[in-house]
Amino acid sequence: MLSIYRRHEKSCEHRAAGRNYRRCKCPIWVDGFLGDRDIRQSLKLRDWTKAQDLVREWESVGKKTIAEAEPITIGQAWEQFLADAEARNLGPSTLSKYKLLRRRMEQFAGQFGLRLLREFDLATCRTFRTSWPLQNLAALKTLERLKSFFRFAADAGWIPESPTRFLKNPKVINSPTLPFNSAEMAEILGACDVLYQRQPPKVAHLNALRLRTLVLLLRYSGLRICDAVTLERERITDGKLFLYTAKTGTAVYCPSPPTVVQALKSLPAEKYFFWTGRSHPESVAGHWQRILRRLFKLTRILHGHAHRFRDTFAVELLLAGVPVARVSMLLGHESTRTTEKHYMPWVRDRQEQLEADVRRTWTMPEAATKGTSGVHGGSSLVN
Repeated sequence: MLSIYRRHEKSCEHRAAGRNYRRCKCPIWVDGFLGDRDIRQSLKLRDWTKAQDLVREWESVGKKTIAEAEPITIGQAWEQFLADAEARNLGPSTLSKYKLLRRRMEQFAGQFGLRLLREFDLATCRTFRTSWPLQNLAALKTLERLKSFFRFAADAGWIPESPTRFLKNPKVINSPTLPFNSAEMAEILGACDVLYQRQPPKVAHLNALRLRTLVLLLRYSGLRICDAVTLERERITDGKLFLYTAKTGTAVYCPSPPTVVQALKSLPAEKYFFWTGRSHPESVAGHWQRILRRLFKLTRILHGHAHRFRDTFAVELLLAGVPVARVSMLLGHESTRTTEKHYMPWVRDRQEQLEADVRRTWTMPEAATKGTSGVHGGSSLVN
């Protein structure tokens, strides 16, 4: 026997009344048995009368579930998954990564002639994973997103179970933190003028000033590249930057050296320092990342990228003895565990404690310091 109920949305004021409350407009679901099959799925209806008529029709003709009558396609599943992700207020960067995974999955499905979601079995998922040009943490995070998608599909009743349950996580080799030293920072700042030397003098001066200011901002604020290039002018107050990281929603004031504040104020008076505000934030971040890659090519620095400025900011604080909890707040981490994972080798207190522990092992027993008589004339064995 099948029964229908309202599955209340988070915004529904009658959510506390439970599934028996019917007078709202929340989605209607069906639960129960049809023959020997257990059914629990959305009816994709909000009208109670229509839902009752549909369930009566199923029971009268003994049809199977609508998922079997009309199997859901890969595109339909992704549409509903992304709609749910947006309803959960996931960040723009997270949504863009899910959309990228969708494009990869649909491209893979097109190559192999796959259209229905249920055609993605375990073997197909393994083959799909081998097509990713990813390694280490990027491969792990992409697999986590794929598992999240298939869990959503299984919970919706579109597939019996998630085929990714048995996919093992890839081995992740964390890259060491590589902060810039003072000599490297000086070389980077000096290369800003060289990058634009072929442009007209006025244009070259303005572009070099903007690039040099961005480098200083990244170094002395610890902001991620996307947050830095979309920084608004009004966030400078009394020599401090009001930082709000889009990834975690963390807000904090961070004092900046006068040279950095002055450099920011010297840029043309616009709402944003490095952005027009008309394009997508990820687009402007990609634009400046390409410029920074060109900048690093002019230097002798290997493996240069924007995130190393953030590493430099964090490491300098830790070496100065700033507690991990405070550094975590400035970096906008949700937990100190994230900070410890990436920067624990640079924690000053930890390193001093380790060195003290090693030095304590140098204390030799008293008998050993006096020496012992050897077989050759009683001479000491210690020279």
